Amino acid sequence: MIRVIALALAALTLACSPRSAAEPAAAAQARAQVHPESGLEVVPLVVVSGAQRHAFRVEVAASPQDQARGLMFRTRLGPDEGMIFPTRTPQMRGFWMKNTPLPLDIIFIGEDRRIMNIAAQTTPYSLESVYSAAPAIAVLEIAGGRAAELGIEPGDRVDW
Repeated sequence: MIRVIALALAALTLACSPRSAAEPAAAAQARAQVHPESGLEVVPLVVVSGAQRHAFRVEVAASPQDQARGLMFRTRLGPDEGMIFPTRTPQMRGFWMKNTPLPLDIIFIGEDRRIMNIAAQTTPYSLESVYSAAPAIAVLEIAGGRAAELGIEPGDRVDW
C-alpha cells in the first residue's frame, strides 16, 4: 500500500512540475529549429515590400561546406521555405544550379539589407552562374517564381 501511495505521489509531482511540461515544448522547439533533411539551423526571415511582410523559415548555410552544397539534390521546397547564405564581409557572389533539380529565385542582398537583384526562375542543373549586381552580405534562395508571385523586388528589405 505504501508503495502504491509513493508511486501516485511521484506521478503527481511529475505531472504538476512546470519543468516537466516545459521540457517537451523546449525539445520540440529545438527540433523545429533544425531542418530535418539538411540538419541546418532554421530561422525566421521577413521580406518587407512596402506595406507587405512576407514571412519565410530559412535554413542557414553558414559554413563553406554548407554553402557549397546549398539546395543541391533537394526535390522539394515549400512556398515559405528557403536558404540564406550569409557572408562576414560584403563580396561579389555567384551561384549556379549544378545538381539542383528545382528552379529557384536567387536573391542578392546588399549591406543595407535591401535586395539588389534577383535571378528569377533559374534553370535546374544549369552550370551557368548568376551574379550579384554589387558586393552582397547574403544570398537568399526561395522557390522559383515565388518572388514575382509575392511582388518581391529590388529595394525590398530582408530581415533575419
